Amino acid sequence: MSAGPSRIDLEEYLDAQAEKYLRSLPPEHFKEATAQATQRKITVCSLELVHGRRPDIQTFNELLVMYPFGVRQGTKKVVPDNMVVVHPDPVEAAGHFSLQVQPAKPFWVLEYVSKGSERKDYVRNMRKYERHLRVPYYLIFYPDNQELTLFRHTGTRYDSVPPDEDGLHAIPELEMAVSLVEGWARFWFRGEMLPLPADLQRDLDETRRQLAQSRRETRREKRRADEAERQLAEEQQSRLRMEGEIARMRADLEAIRRAGEAG
Repeated sequence: MSAGPSRIDLEEYLDAQAEKYLRSLPPEHFKEATAQATQRKITVCSLELVHGRRPDIQTFNELLVMYPFGVRQGTKKVVPDNMVVVHPDPVEAAGHFSLQVQPAKPFWVLEYVSKGSERKDYVRNMRKYERHLRVPYYLIFYPDNQELTLFRHTGTRYDSVPPDEDGLHAIPELEMAVSLVEGWARFWFRGEMLPLPADLQRDLDETRRQLAQSRRETRREKRRADEAERQLAEEQQSRLRMEGEIARMRADLEAIRRAGEAG
């Protein structure tokens, strides 16, 4: 009875399949609309902040996902714009993410569709996420039409996740939510909207400004304290001189009194 291919042989086979697939892609696949690129950057930056607080939430960008499908159909492939995997240990995925060797499946896939986009068949992609991979959450966003829909897998199909009273579509397993803000899909974590790099830079600049102001105030306070201490020292020295002068005057008066008594 054959023991089957070793893990090393399997990984080499999968690497070759991934390389072959990438070489087969038409040039249109590598063209991306500005809106798609912008949304991707927002997503990556936001989810990196989440990863810093929950390391099990790991994000991948434009990564080829491969999975076995049937005996005759072989390996299926799909490339989500962004993908979230939940696993307690770091997930290594160099060049492709194959379910045959990875410790976890995709938990959330995100895709952004612009007018005239020829890069992907998003209808076919959604079918793969829903029927083949059964990805728990799927987000599709049309920047041109300002349409955002979050789907949750029921076990048989995708149902859209309605917004709550604040307009947020929740993903409770990730402690996250998503909603449209000023034309873009923005993300919340533990009830707070995640800032973008520009927001973080403004916050950093404001923190630096406040720190510089605090340092200036500290220096002014120190100068005032030093001046007050100097004045106090001068007053003490002046008082000591006066006390010494008074003591000498008293001594002179006492000497004069004694001389008068002796005379």
